[in-house]
Amino acid sequence: MIDTNLIELIKSENAEVCLDEPMTQHTSFRIGGNADCFCEVKSVEALRKIILLCKQYHVDYFILGLGSNLLVSDDGIRGLVIKLGGEFNEITSLEDNMVRCGAGATLAGLCVYARKMSLGGLEFAWGIPGSAGGAVYMNAGAYGGEIKDVVVSSRYMDKDGNIYLCNGLEHDFSYRHSFYSDKDYIILDAVFRLVPKDQEEINDRMQELMNRRRTKQPTNHPSAGSIFKRPEGYYAAALIEECGLKGCTIGGAQVSPKHSGFIVNEGGATAADVKALIRHIQKEVYEQKGVELCCEVKFIG
Repeated sequence: MIDTNLIELIKSENAEVCLDEPMTQHTSFRIGGNADCFCEVKSVEALRKIILLCKQYHVDYFILGLGSNLLVSDDGIRGLVIKLGGEFNEITSLEDNMVRCGAGATLAGLCVYARKMSLGGLEFAWGIPGSAGGAVYMNAGAYGGEIKDVVVSSRYMDKDGNIYLCNGLEHDFSYRHSFYSDKDYIILDAVFRLVPKDQEEINDRMQELMNRRRTKQPTNHPSAGSIFKRPEGYYAAALIEECGLKGCTIGGAQVSPKHSGFIVNEGGATAADVKALIRHIQKEVYEQKGVELCCEVKFIG
């Protein structure tokens, strides 16, 4: 249990607080136990104060984006889950066709804003679930584009509340990786450099890619997107299908019959079901193809 004094101090920072919050409501998988404490912070300064309070009270915290790439344990999350709201959702225009976007804003919202401003370069991201901060963290990409192609800079906070700037090549972007990978830093916002483009042309490309997603991906079932990273020289979905695993089910978790790279929650799936199915896929693909599949989804709790 979290100290009631800490809870009151968090509330004093204009943060909305919920106890025993079901993580099923905050992940695209619709899977996971309860978080001991869940709060939404509205400003950078409030975030700084809250993480310092967590340090003072020896309470672990986890920064939650839109929960689109997470598998939360059936036992939930101990400590505090922090969702970025308020100013973290703001998107503003800068000079030279650049846009600043808070880490808590949706990637979809950023794409819509760019289209409204007749700025191209983010069309590839239309339909990728998740937050702008999460997209920078994992260098999200699709259809030949990646976040690394458009990011100029980002700001982040360390566990002591200090704020730093990360510029250009310092992001160390590679496939589903960035400078932030496996670090305790909190991305606050990012600046993207885009290019002037006809609004109708942007819209046509966005709709084209969305139609391709709907045709090929199981958008009608809860999932966490692609479960596995692309192994060098292969496609994970093709390997899984070739191993006869398309449609394979454990509990409420199923390898999507529509796209073998996805595991979907058919209803009532547990984190244990998903993990067991992941292990089964990895075992079969390795035994049959000699290829080791690495997870793209993050395990929390």
